[in-house]
Amino acid sequence: MSIPNLTAFGFDADYQAIFDTAYRYARDELYDLGKRMDDEDWFPEAEFRQLAAQGLLGVTVPAEYGGAGLDVLAQCLIAEAVAYWNHSLAAGMLASDNLCLHNLVRNADEDQKRRYLPGFCDGSLIGALGMTEPGAGSDALGSMATTARRDGDSYVLNGRKLFITNGPVADVLLVYAKTDVAKRQHGISAFIVEKTFPGFSVAQKLDKMGWRGSPTGELVFDDCRVPVANRVGEENRGNVVMMSGLDIERVIAAFFHIGLAQRALDLALDYATQRKQFGRAIGDFQLIQGMLSDMYTELEAARALTYQVGREIMDLPEGEGGRGAVHKRSAAAFLAAGRMCMRVLDRAVQIHGGMGFMRETEVNRLYRSGKVGEIAAGSNEIRQVIIAGELLKGAAG
Repeated sequence: MSIPNLTAFGFDADYQAIFDTAYRYARDELYDLGKRMDDEDWFPEAEFRQLAAQGLLGVTVPAEYGGAGLDVLAQCLIAEAVAYWNHSLAAGMLASDNLCLHNLVRNADEDQKRRYLPGFCDGSLIGALGMTEPGAGSDALGSMATTARRDGDSYVLNGRKLFITNGPVADVLLVYAKTDVAKRQHGISAFIVEKTFPGFSVAQKLDKMGWRGSPTGELVFDDCRVPVANRVGEENRGNVVMMSGLDIERVIAAFFHIGLAQRALDLALDYATQRKQFGRAIGDFQLIQGMLSDMYTELEAARALTYQVGREIMDLPEGEGGRGAVHKRSAAAFLAAGRMCMRVLDRAVQIHGGMGFMRETEVNRLYRSGKVGEIAAGSNEIRQVIIAGELLKGAAG
């Protein structure tokens, strides 16, 4: 793949330079890690932390805290570029730099920013988001069972979090817990939890079919004491922090799946020109050409929507999200990108034939990872509910 010309989509030269830097570094330094990550479910911690030296961590953090002071669109483009070459490492970046860190950039107070943001920027801190639970997935707010009880200058957290990307390796976690059970989704607060806090532990590292090397775990809070100074935002207002973060997460995840799908298309194109049957390259046959053309068309359609919503999410005001046009369109971008990615991956494996079914091939690795795009950050069905709900509100109003 040649580096995409972002100016064709209306992006200026600065965004092109950001994409190029991430793309080239991922190609030269991160791509070769992918096979071992998949085979051994190995997390390359040193290489992850080294991303800071390349300016690829903390990109949305203001310069006064050690970051690059860029906008979330720059972060989206970095996610796409890295996902093209090493999607599992890009998943870890997304969990740390966006789900955890960017939520702190938007919602933390001055003291919290001074204490935590520089560490994310220099690579000494890896982050995670603690939201999903064994009994609270799609209904993450209403069914949340983890509680936080005020006790003097601390909160005492009790509960479990499940399917937490970076959970086993995170130094700092942004965790949601109910501070007023009776208020359900309006009784949730957000907390910064360090892995060394008493009462916090990682119960297990989970074995996944894809995204291997991006560690996912179950977390336990057993009378975990968290200082009141580590509460993010007001008590019982964690749902505001969460919902604005989810809209941004869906957009950056759409960019991630653009990169993943582009890699699959390029692998399929390469294989179609090299693999010969009946004395001809299989790319000469119209059925293969039909699959390739459909893959390209669906990818470019999803890319156009994703890039446009990336522009729209840039200026999302603090405290906003979880409703209105941005809520609808961020869900639509991820719905389109996730579905497209699985269709592209399916055809890429089909073009590879028997080799596509072999675990050793890169296209097989991509295929096993692609499915998470239809499940994570709210499943396809939840995204449909969001879109339809906003559409019907508009029609009724």
